[in-house]
Amino acid sequence: MILDAEPDLTVVAEAADGAEAVEAATTGQVDLAILDIAMPRMTGIQAAREISRRAPGIRILILSMYDNEQYFFESLKAGASGYVLKSVADRDLLEACRAAMRGEPFLYPGAVTSLIREYLRRDRLGERQPDSLLTQREEEIVKLIAEGNSAKEIAETLVISVKTVDRHRANILQKLGMRDRLELTRYAIRTGLVEP
Repeated sequence: MILDAEPDLTVVAEAADGAEAVEAATTGQVDLAILDIAMPRMTGIQAAREISRRAPGIRILILSMYDNEQYFFESLKAGASGYVLKSVADRDLLEACRAAMRGEPFLYPGAVTSLIREYLRRDRLGERQPDSLLTQREEEIVKLIAEGNSAKEIAETLVISVKTVDRHRANILQKLGMRDRLELTRYAIRTGLVEP
Protein backbone atom coordinates (compact mmCIF):
# COMPACT_ATOMS: atom_id res chain seq x y z
CA MET A 1 0.00 0.00 0.00
CA ILE A 2 2.83 2.42 0.86
CA LEU A 3 4.51 1.84 -2.51
CA ASP A 4 1.38 1.81 -4.68
CA ALA A 5 0.32 5.18 -3.25
CA GLU A 6 3.38 6.81 -4.85
CA PRO A 7 3.13 8.04 -8.48
CA ASP A 8 6.72 7.06 -9.32
CA LEU A 9 6.56 3.53 -7.86
CA THR A 10 4.50 0.57 -9.10
CA VAL A 11 4.29 -2.88 -7.54
CA VAL A 12 4.53 -5.31 -10.45
CA ALA A 13 4.78 -8.61 -8.53
CA GLU A 14 4.39 -10.09 -5.07
CA ALA A 15 5.80 -13.34 -3.73
CA ALA A 16 4.95 -15.55 -0.76
CA ASP A 17 8.48 -16.90 -0.29
CA GLY A 18 12.10 -16.47 -1.37
CA ALA A 19 11.96 -18.93 -4.27
CA GLU A 20 8.86 -17.22 -5.70
CA ALA A 21 10.59 -13.85 -5.28
CA VAL A 22 13.60 -15.04 -7.31
CA GLU A 23 11.31 -16.37 -10.04
CA ALA A 24 9.18 -13.21 -10.16
CA ALA A 25 12.22 -10.90 -10.16
CA THR A 26 14.12 -12.75 -12.86
CA THR A 27 11.25 -13.44 -15.26
CA GLY A 28 9.30 -10.18 -15.04
CA GLN A 29 9.95 -6.51 -15.72
CA VAL A 30 11.41 -5.77 -12.29
CA ASP A 31 13.77 -2.88 -11.53
CA LEU A 32 13.81 -3.26 -7.76
CA ALA A 33 13.22 -6.25 -5.46
CA ILE A 34 12.29 -5.67 -1.81
CA LEU A 35 13.02 -8.84 0.12
CA ASP A 36 12.11 -9.70 3.69
CA ILE A 37 15.13 -11.18 5.43
CA ALA A 38 12.98 -13.92 7.02
CA MET A 39 11.05 -15.58 4.18
CA PRO A 40 10.01 -19.22 3.93
CA ARG A 41 11.86 -21.70 1.64
CA MET A 42 14.69 -19.27 0.96
CA THR A 43 15.82 -16.35 3.13
CA GLY A 44 15.96 -12.81 1.79
CA ILE A 45 19.76 -13.01 1.74
CA GLN A 46 19.71 -16.27 -0.25
CA ALA A 47 17.14 -14.79 -2.64
CA ALA A 48 19.26 -11.62 -3.01
CA ARG A 49 22.30 -13.75 -3.89
CA GLU A 50 20.33 -15.66 -6.52
CA ILE A 51 18.71 -12.55 -8.02
CA SER A 52 22.12 -10.81 -8.20
CA ARG A 53 23.57 -13.86 -9.95
CA ARG A 54 20.72 -14.28 -12.45
CA ALA A 55 19.79 -10.63 -13.06
CA PRO A 56 22.60 -8.33 -11.87
CA GLY A 57 20.78 -5.21 -13.13
CA ILE A 58 17.97 -5.57 -10.56
CA ARG A 59 18.42 -3.40 -7.49
CA ILE A 60 17.70 -5.07 -4.14
CA LEU A 61 16.54 -3.81 -0.75
CA ILE A 62 16.43 -6.01 2.33
CA LEU A 63 13.61 -5.38 4.79
CA SER A 64 14.35 -6.65 8.28
CA MET A 65 13.17 -6.47 11.84
CA TYR A 66 16.76 -7.19 12.96
CA ASP A 67 19.09 -4.30 13.71
CA ASN A 68 21.94 -6.76 13.42
CA GLU A 69 25.42 -6.11 11.98
CA GLN A 70 25.85 -9.65 10.69
CA TYR A 71 22.57 -9.59 8.72
CA PHE A 72 23.44 -6.13 7.45
CA PHE A 73 26.90 -7.14 6.18
CA GLU A 74 25.58 -10.40 4.69
CA SER A 75 22.89 -8.42 2.86
CA LEU A 76 25.47 -6.12 1.31
CA LYS A 77 27.65 -9.10 0.32
CA ALA A 78 24.60 -10.73 -1.29
CA GLY A 79 24.12 -7.72 -3.56
CA ALA A 80 21.62 -5.56 -1.66
CA SER A 81 21.95 -1.82 -2.10
CA GLY A 82 19.97 -1.05 1.01
CA TYR A 83 18.87 -2.41 4.38
CA VAL A 84 15.62 -1.06 5.85
CA LEU A 85 14.39 -1.78 9.37
CA LYS A 86 10.71 -2.77 9.53
CA SER A 87 10.25 -0.68 12.66
CA VAL A 88 10.80 2.48 10.59
CA ALA A 89 9.75 1.17 7.15
CA ASP A 90 6.84 3.62 6.96
CA ARG A 91 9.41 6.41 7.17
CA ASP A 92 12.43 4.91 5.33
CA LEU A 93 11.07 2.55 2.68
CA LEU A 94 10.14 5.17 0.08
CA GLU A 95 13.45 6.98 0.50
CA ALA A 96 15.29 3.64 0.22
CA CYS A 97 13.43 2.71 -2.99
CA ARG A 98 14.21 6.03 -4.61
CA ALA A 99 17.87 5.91 -3.53
CA ALA A 100 18.22 2.38 -4.94
CA MET A 101 16.71 3.45 -8.26
CA ARG A 102 19.18 6.35 -8.44
CA GLY A 103 21.93 3.78 -7.94
CA GLU A 104 22.70 5.02 -4.42
CA PRO A 105 22.99 2.86 -1.29
CA PHE A 106 20.49 3.28 1.53
CA LEU A 107 21.73 2.64 5.05
CA TYR A 108 19.92 3.42 8.28
CA PRO A 109 22.01 5.46 10.77
CA GLY A 110 23.02 2.43 12.89
CA ALA A 111 24.30 0.67 9.77
CA VAL A 112 26.61 3.58 8.96
CA THR A 113 28.01 3.30 12.50
CA SER A 114 28.55 -0.44 11.94
CA LEU A 115 30.44 0.17 8.69
CA ILE A 116 32.72 2.72 10.33
CA ARG A 117 33.28 0.47 13.36
CA GLU A 118 34.17 -2.48 11.08
CA TYR A 119 36.56 -0.32 9.02
CA LEU A 120 38.32 0.92 12.17
CA ARG A 121 38.50 -2.61 13.63
CA ARG A 122 40.18 -3.94 10.48
CA ASP A 123 42.55 -0.99 10.44
CA ARG A 124 43.44 -1.46 14.13
CA LEU A 125 44.16 -5.17 13.59
CA GLY A 126 46.27 -4.37 10.57
CA GLU A 127 43.91 -6.22 8.22
CA ARG A 128 44.18 -5.04 4.65
CA GLN A 129 41.34 -2.84 3.50
CA PRO A 130 40.20 -3.78 -0.01
CA ASP A 131 42.09 -1.62 -2.52
CA SER A 132 39.25 -1.69 -4.97
CA LEU A 133 35.67 -2.87 -5.13
CA LEU A 134 36.40 -4.22 -8.60
CA THR A 135 38.26 -7.31 -9.69
CA GLN A 136 41.17 -6.96 -12.11
CA ARG A 137 38.96 -8.12 -15.01
CA GLU A 138 36.25 -5.59 -14.08
CA GLU A 139 38.85 -2.80 -14.01
CA GLU A 140 40.00 -3.87 -17.50
CA ILE A 141 36.41 -3.63 -18.73
CA VAL A 142 35.85 -0.20 -17.11
CA LYS A 143 39.03 1.05 -18.79
CA LEU A 144 37.92 -0.24 -22.19
CA ILE A 145 34.42 1.25 -21.75
CA ALA A 146 35.93 4.61 -20.75
CA GLU A 147 38.13 4.51 -23.84
CA GLY A 148 34.96 4.37 -25.95
CA ASN A 149 34.97 0.69 -26.96
CA SER A 150 31.69 -1.08 -27.74
CA ALA A 151 30.73 -4.34 -26.03
CA LYS A 152 31.67 -6.18 -29.24
CA GLU A 153 35.12 -4.53 -29.35
CA ILE A 154 35.70 -5.28 -25.66
CA ALA A 155 34.70 -8.91 -26.21
CA GLU A 156 37.17 -9.21 -29.11
CA THR A 157 39.98 -7.54 -27.15
CA LEU A 158 39.53 -9.74 -24.06
CA VAL A 159 38.57 -12.87 -26.03
CA ILE A 160 35.26 -13.30 -24.21
CA SER A 161 31.64 -13.24 -25.39
CA VAL A 162 29.58 -10.04 -25.70
CA LYS A 163 27.16 -11.58 -23.19
CA THR A 164 30.01 -11.91 -20.66
CA VAL A 165 30.98 -8.27 -21.25
CA ASP A 166 27.36 -7.22 -20.64
CA ARG A 167 27.20 -9.30 -17.45
CA HIS A 168 30.47 -7.76 -16.19
CA ARG A 169 29.20 -4.25 -17.03
CA ALA A 170 25.93 -4.85 -15.12
CA ASN A 171 27.90 -6.19 -12.11
CA ILE A 172 30.27 -3.20 -12.21
CA LEU A 173 27.40 -0.69 -12.37
CA GLN A 174 25.69 -2.40 -9.43
CA LYS A 175 28.89 -2.60 -7.34
CA LEU A 176 29.69 1.06 -7.93
CA GLY A 177 26.07 2.22 -7.67
CA MET A 178 26.22 3.79 -11.13
CA ARG A 179 23.79 3.92 -14.02
CA ASP A 180 25.64 4.43 -17.29
CA ARG A 181 28.80 4.66 -19.41
CA LEU A 182 29.30 8.35 -18.56
CA GLU A 183 29.46 7.67 -14.81
CA LEU A 184 31.83 4.73 -15.44
CA THR A 185 34.07 7.01 -17.52
CA ARG A 186 34.17 9.58 -14.71
CA TYR A 187 35.04 6.78 -12.27
CA ALA A 188 37.83 5.55 -14.58
CA ILE A 189 39.32 9.06 -14.72
CA ARG A 190 39.00 9.57 -10.95
CA THR A 191 40.71 6.26 -10.15
CA GLY A 192 43.45 6.70 -12.75
CA LEU A 193 42.37 3.88 -15.08
CA VAL A 194 42.38 6.34 -18.01
CA GLU A 195 43.83 9.79 -18.67
CA PRO A 196 41.32 12.68 -18.79
